[in-house]
Amino acid sequence: MKVSELARCADVTAETVRHYTREGLLHPERHPDNGYQLYDRADLERLRFIQRARMLGFGVAEIRDILAHADQGDSPCPMVRDLLASRLPQIHDRIAELQALAARMEQALEAWAEMPDGTPDGNSLCRLIESFPDTLNAKACCHSGEETR
Repeated sequence: MKVSELARCADVTAETVRHYTREGLLHPERHPDNGYQLYDRADLERLRFIQRARMLGFGVAEIRDILAHADQGDSPCPMVRDLLASRLPQIHDRIAELQALAARMEQALEAWAEMPDGTPDGNSLCRLIESFPDTLNAKACCHSGEETR
């Protein structure tokens, strides 16, 4: 199969196939006459594996490691479990951060519903943002009257 055929079979773009080939995740043969990259059924299965791994949040480097283990005849399953187990708490933290962000955005939109628009005047850039409570930097950041830059 050529790049476009493999891409169509896997429901990805040809550029995705080329990217994974450049990254060393796919290993096509070269046609001896025209130099085209030729992929086989094993490449299609490998590409589908890559897609599943990406859906689980694995990065290209991690997938490369997983495939290298498998290519050497070693089971990558323990590594896969460990990677996901260590990443899952980070994902839960990120979800909590995004939920807090969504709440702040909703709070801001509600507070700004009746506020008039303003024009920058040298003292104010955007009254909407400036009116939002600054809980992160509540402490004075300037020491001994100097401005921070």
